[in-house]
Amino acid sequence: MSEWISKLEFYLNYPFVRYALIVGVLISFCSSLLGVTLVLKRYSFIGDGLSHVAFGAMAVGTVLKLSNNMFLILPVTVVAAVILLKTGQNTRLKGDAAIAVMSVSALAIGYLAMNVFGTSANVSGDVCTTLFGSTSILTLTKGEVILCCIMSLLVIVFFVLFYHRIFSVTFDEKFTMATGNNAGRYNLVIAVVTAIIIVLAMNLVGSLLITALLVFPALSAMRIMDSFLGVILYSAGISVFGTVVGMLISVTFSTPVGSTIVVIYMILFGCNCLLERVMNR
Repeated sequence: MSEWISKLEFYLNYPFVRYALIVGVLISFCSSLLGVTLVLKRYSFIGDGLSHVAFGAMAVGTVLKLSNNMFLILPVTVVAAVILLKTGQNTRLKGDAAIAVMSVSALAIGYLAMNVFGTSANVSGDVCTTLFGSTSILTLTKGEVILCCIMSLLVIVFFVLFYHRIFSVTFDEKFTMATGNNAGRYNLVIAVVTAIIIVLAMNLVGSLLITALLVFPALSAMRIMDSFLGVILYSAGISVFGTVVGMLISVTFSTPVGSTIVVIYMILFGCNCLLERVMNR
């Protein structure tokens, strides 16, 4: 144990490890805030769909050799979030079907573009690291960390300022409209903010594992807490704790960052399920 602690202290002396931890904490915290709302609205898989769209945009950006893929990935993912929200309200194409169509289409386009137009000698390796997470979280520059801090702060401010509106839209959209508030507008903003979180989280856990950031902490908190605020706070605590522990294990034992974090989330979810049974006896 002492050897592991000494090794951990050694790695924490490096700025890139501290940058990764800062970004990981911010992303996991913001994900937990929106994750509770998405789970309660039964729209959990919007994260999965948008992450695949982000992968497709990233692949196109890589083929075009853009210096910063963020300028393509972010607007494309935000537009996809808006489209999903609008088509999900269509009687002919329900929300789950719209997500499925957009998800598989984006994956296919992205993988096709990287194979046909890509110049990398290891396309399969590039795709795998993008889908399941890579070490790019450990190569963040100071500018990227600052950008993540700014965007995370905007998400947190939005959630705090409009907490009561989000609560109302989450549980009863008709009541929200009856009180004179535009439920559609808040749903739209929630979808856009979710898209921003998805883009930020790609470097942390990869495209295929992003849903875990949104779902596992929320489900764990719902096993224990009864109030909406309690679920939010408990979910945030679990999310940050799981991410920090997962990243520290990944750094010291050289395991994949995204997969390690998700496994920690799974363990925490199992522990909370057991704790719920004990409390209900």
